[in-house]
Amino acid sequence: MAKKKAQAEGEEGAAEGEAPKSKKKLIIIAAVVLLAAGGGGGYVFMKKKAAAGDGHGEHAVAEVKKPSVFLDVREMVLNLTPDLGQEKARFAKLRITLELKDAKVEGEVKPLMPRVEDAVQVYLRDLRASDFAGSVGLYRLREELLKRVNVALYPAKVEAVLFKDVIVQ
Repeated sequence: MAKKKAQAEGEEGAAEGEAPKSKKKLIIIAAVVLLAAGGGGGYVFMKKKAAAGDGHGEHAVAEVKKPSVFLDVREMVLNLTPDLGQEKARFAKLRITLELKDAKVEGEVKPLMPRVEDAVQVYLRDLRASDFAGSVGLYRLREELLKRVNVALYPAKVEAVLFKDVIVQ
C-alpha cells in the first residue's frame, strides 16, 4: 500500500512536472503557427498589391497612348439675374473647354454643340453674380455644367468642363 501511495505521488509529481513543459510546448507551437500565418498572409497581401500595381501601370500606359481631346465651346456673354435689392444688370463672359476621352468621342460631340451651348446658356441665365463668388462657386458651376452637358450629349460623355475665362461684370 505504501508502494502504491508512493507511485501515485510520483505520477502526480510527474504529471505536475510535465504540465509546465507541455504548456511551454503549446505556447511555442502557437507562436510558430501565428508567425507562419502572419508571414503567409503578408506575402499574399503584398503579391496582390504588386499585381494590382502592375495592372494599374499597364492601364496608365494605355491611357497615355490615347490622349484626351479638348473641344472649345464658343465664347458666351450673357446677362445674369440681378441680386436681391440690385437693379443694375450684371453680365458674365464665359469661355469653356470640354475634355473628351478620345478623338472618336469628338466626332460624336461636334454635331451636338448647339445642344451644349443651349444647356449652358439656359443654366447660366438663372444664376446671380454671387453664385460665381470664390472657388466654391466655380466648383459648383463646373459640376453643374458637367452634369448638364453630359445630359445634352448622351450617349457621348464629357470627362470634364474646364474654364478658360470667367468674367463677371
